Amino acid sequence: MAAILKSNLPPKAAVHAKVAPGDFLDCYSCATSLSVEEAAKQAFQMPRWASALMRLRNTLVAPLGLKTGTKEEELTPSAFPVTFQRENEVQYGLDDSHLNFRITLLKKDGHLYVSTWVHVNNFVGRAYLTLIMPFHVLIVRGSIARVARAG
Repeated sequence: MAAILKSNLPPKAAVHAKVAPGDFLDCYSCATSLSVEEAAKQAFQMPRWASALMRLRNTLVAPLGLKTGTKEEELTPSAFPVTFQRENEVQYGLDDSHLNFRITLLKKDGHLYVSTWVHVNNFVGRAYLTLIMPFHVLIVRGSIARVARAG
């Protein structure tokens, strides 16, 4: 099985234009022969426990006025809208009152890089990011592992 590496997102990734001091940016990578589109399908096949956490999250944050997704957004592999796309790179995400985020999948030199960028807009965003961080790491590493196994 291919190694899952904590990586630096290559400089050519479009999300770098958004990154400001204090923003969160992580990146994991693995070797793969899959295209970005094929990798996205693998990466976003969430295990039941992660899907259950997302449903719980949506139930808890809906009264706060935070975005919880729409049927149209569920048409993308990630259930988030595509915010940027070019050959070998696709970006999904949302801007919300508490934070803005993007998930980038970038294929370069036989490796897939999966990165999450978060810009916190207020205290609620900071608290939310702190609360979900342990789950975020598990979900992203699991996503990369599925890509590595598939190709």
